[in-house]
Amino acid sequence: MARIAGVDLPREKRIEVALTYIVGVGLPLSRQILKKTGVNPDTRVKELSPEQVAKIRDLISNEVKVEGALRSEIQMNIKRLMDIGSYRGLRHRRNLPTRGQRTHTNARTRRGVRRIAVGAKKKE
Repeated sequence: MARIAGVDLPREKRIEVALTYIVGVGLPLSRQILKKTGVNPDTRVKELSPEQVAKIRDLISNEVKVEGALRSEIQMNIKRLMDIGSYRGLRHRRNLPTRGQRTHTNARTRRGVRRIAVGAKKKE
């Protein structure tokens, strides 16, 4: 099993698809990486030689921001938006959609479970 950027790649999948299991690597970037390293995209992960795995691992570690580093950068960007008080930062702080979607009827995933307001009860 090939281990690249702290992720165990599935052995039976093509290397082109298997690289997308790494956070920050999509299909276009996966194809770029394979072109630069000279690895055939149709090769299965279990068929890769140790030299090919080393080439891919070196390229990803040196040129691409993935996994923990990418996650921390995204979190720092969100924190910066919240600190400067931008509109997007306020939406992040209030846990609401940040990209202009309507919230009157939708956005349940972002807003959470609907809470029904309880009316005042009459004393008997």
